[in-house]
Amino acid sequence: MTDQPFGFSAPDPDEGDGRKRSEGAGGQQNPFGFGLPGMPPGGIPGLPGMPPGGSLDMGALGQMLSQLGQMLSQSAGQSGPVNYDVAKQIAVQQLIDSGGNLNPSGQQDTAVADAVRLAELWLDPATALPVGARSTQSWSAMTWVEQTLPAWQRLCDPVAQRVSGAWVDALPDEARQAAGPLLSMVGQMGGLAFGSQLGNALAQLGAEVLTSTEVGLPLGPEGVAALVPANVEKFTEGLGRPASEVLVFLAAREAAHQRLFAHVPWLRQRLMATVEEFASGIKVDVAALENLAGQIDPSNPTALEEAMGSGVLNPEHSPEQKAALARLETMLALVEGWVDVVVGDAVGDRLPGADALRETLRRRRASGGPAEQTFATLVGLELRPRRLRAAAALWRVMTDQHGITGRDSVWEHPDLIPTAEDLDDPLGFAERWGQDNADLDDPIAAIQRAEEAERREQGKDEKDKGSDEGPARD
Repeated sequence: MTDQPFGFSAPDPDEGDGRKRSEGAGGQQNPFGFGLPGMPPGGIPGLPGMPPGGSLDMGALGQMLSQLGQMLSQSAGQSGPVNYDVAKQIAVQQLIDSGGNLNPSGQQDTAVADAVRLAELWLDPATALPVGARSTQSWSAMTWVEQTLPAWQRLCDPVAQRVSGAWVDALPDEARQAAGPLLSMVGQMGGLAFGSQLGNALAQLGAEVLTSTEVGLPLGPEGVAALVPANVEKFTEGLGRPASEVLVFLAAREAAHQRLFAHVPWLRQRLMATVEEFASGIKVDVAALENLAGQIDPSNPTALEEAMGSGVLNPEHSPEQKAALARLETMLALVEGWVDVVVGDAVGDRLPGADALRETLRRRRASGGPAEQTFATLVGLELRPRRLRAAAALWRVMTDQHGITGRDSVWEHPDLIPTAEDLDDPLGFAERWGQDNADLDDPIAAIQRAEEAERREQGKDEKDKGSDEGPARD
């Protein structure tokens, strides 16, 4: 998997079956990337990469335009910077080829439903939040792609819009004039290219994810607890634990996520909005694009991919993006830490391998699992709860000092949520939380503390004023 942000790299032409799928009739490179079939080595006159004075073979141009027309006809009626129909088709086809389209068996459906039902019973005394899932489903990898595609659309559109617009802006004036009506196709071509890359990434991710919430974001339909049994079976191999134990543990994590997202109404919107804020702040170096456009032959996808891989177009994070990233990482850590503590309390005495499974899942996320890596490729953003352990420690302290109800009441309003600084001082946060709650129980004491703080502030002001006036009297 490439580490370049979504839209900046073409598929690897040497990836076995992936190459076969990206080739059209006659083995020519499919124009989902940046090379067009039938384009002469010199490119189109007047466009970047075409030698001065070059000429265009009309037969080659006719072939190119014919195939281009067929390609663009697939995107007729599409709006937005990404062709999600193409993304879905590519992902589905790859999963069919790999066997990921097989629906779970009736036995697997029953096992998942029973595991979630049991997990919900165990979670009831471990959290004040009631059951959040209205239904339980077992998905194939292909179903996961279909069910999560609307969420990916919301997450990927901002960066795709930025990048596709930057490519047009980077063209020199003479190139835009020479291209003429072809520029009207740029949006469709960009949508197809982005859709192709998204489809490849979702196929890989769909073959590996375990639950609908493994990414840390609510990607699936609201109120649906879903597991992917085929992927769970692959994950279980080599763990040395019974398959039923692993299934119940993962079901408990999925059910806990669903409780949180269902009964903390602002959380889903806050997470998605923060991701959108980060993505919309991506700025492409237009000067680098102009320089690249003048050096690369657009009919040679390999050369373009090598240039992209050199890092010349890697966008730098703006201060606003860094702030959004910090907020997102803190929020993800708080969600994952809460789930870790709640699930640990719920299953710890019931599943002998619970501690080992908790550590396995922690390392899977911390090391950049498939979900985090794919999202980094698509949007240039790592969905990694870097401070998961610190967040879990904070929720543990809150549970010990304020009980389950007090701990879960922190989610009642976004202004109550711990900050990154609070993760450094979980005891201090727990103490302040207890003091704030005491104010609610004893309003007279709260007024007295407020008056005392005001008197201290007035005394400080008078002291400062006296020290300022002293030298003037001398």
